[in-house]
Amino acid sequence: MKTRYALPFYLGGAVAARAGDEMSGPALMLAGFALAGSTTDASSLLAGLTVAAAVGGPVLGALLDRARRPGRLLAGALVLYAAGLTTVLVGLGDWPFPVTVLVAVATGLLGPALSGGWTAQLPRVVGRARLPRANALDAMTFSAASLAGPALAGGVAGALGATTAVAVSVALVVVALPAAWALPAAGGLPAAGGLPGVGVLPSAEGLSGVGGLPPTGGLPSDRVLPSAGVLPSARVLPSAGALSVAPSRIGAAARSVSGDLADGLRTIVGRPTLARATVTSVVSCAAQGMLMACAAPLGERVLGGAERSAILLTCVAVSALAADAVLARFPRAVAPDTVVWAAALVQAAGLGLVAVAAVAGQGLTLIVAALVLGIGEGPQLAALFAVRHRESPERLRGQIFTTGASLKITGFALGAAAAGPVASRSLTAASAAAAGVALLAALAPWSMRRAARVRP
Repeated sequence: MKTRYALPFYLGGAVAARAGDEMSGPALMLAGFALAGSTTDASSLLAGLTVAAAVGGPVLGALLDRARRPGRLLAGALVLYAAGLTTVLVGLGDWPFPVTVLVAVATGLLGPALSGGWTAQLPRVVGRARLPRANALDAMTFSAASLAGPALAGGVAGALGATTAVAVSVALVVVALPAAWALPAAGGLPAAGGLPGVGVLPSAEGLSGVGGLPPTGGLPSDRVLPSAGVLPSARVLPSAGALSVAPSRIGAAARSVSGDLADGLRTIVGRPTLARATVTSVVSCAAQGMLMACAAPLGERVLGGAERSAILLTCVAVSALAADAVLARFPRAVAPDTVVWAAALVQAAGLGLVAVAAVAGQGLTLIVAALVLGIGEGPQLAALFAVRHRESPERLRGQIFTTGASLKITGFALGAAAAGPVASRSLTAASAAAAGVALLAALAPWSMRRAARVRP
């Protein structure tokens, strides 16, 4: 029997969780500055919250893939994320600051649950036929969250205080719990370790399917199962009455998870279209991080005040949301592989306009540049999701999505860190460098394809 789970319920939970995530960073930084009294301490909290995602994402994804009810695990991750933010808030000003940063790092391990962890469950909600449009709508939740989160953080902090802003971000994450808890269970035959799963169907033609038994009678796993009458499992079971328990289930589970981690990385690297889309998205995120480092000085120089940099980010988010809405209406108009690199090219053009605005000091040019950037960012995210859904084996889907999210967060952080010192000396140079990085992202698929052709 098919599980009833409405797409609007999924989207509502996703936008609440992601808005809470987008709000938590700025709110925590404002709270850190208010309670610790140091810009360095405030930025350290934000860095601690984001940098740990590179480690937490792959492990969380592997656990989601092995869970019978991934929604329950996702809900648990949301609870721990909310609890971590609350603990950081309680410790600010009272605990030694390094301890508070360590709590922020531990909380950041769960960050990918709010991004890739949700999106990996989408095929179970809508099925393959409705996936393209649902995928575009899912990408819109990111744009909506990136628009609402920082605005809420600034508004609530200004009206009620920075600590209240953190509390509101925690409340948004908690609101998403029912939608996460009720996510459909993994279906199909039991996969490795006895956990039910649906897999990419092995066949000479490379055909794949989702859910239930394969139409050709193949088995949804790359393992060969024993003959009829023997239970499908990673171990061959002894005869009736001689069943025994493995000596170390914990050790076996750990080895199995580590094996899944290796399989997931091999899948990302070994599938050319997935590898190209991943590299392009990560390099694009580095360029976006460079823009973030330039946002405050751009607001001060071009728009008349550092606080007005929010206008720049709002224009990017609004434009991305509008572009995603168009893409949701025509989800199959352009191949997602093409959109990924073409969108990076659009972002390079937008960042080039940012550099022009920095030189000329023209506010209108900067606003146009932000709108162009959004046109590139929104569709690229939707297309990236489409490529991941298409290329990911079902048993590794969660891991591939959360690993991809971790890589993008890391790319963003590295881009922001690299551009900060440059922007303090030359805003034009930092903006131009960001445009160059975005152009590299657009050219990356061509370079990788060319390298694959000449490889012996």
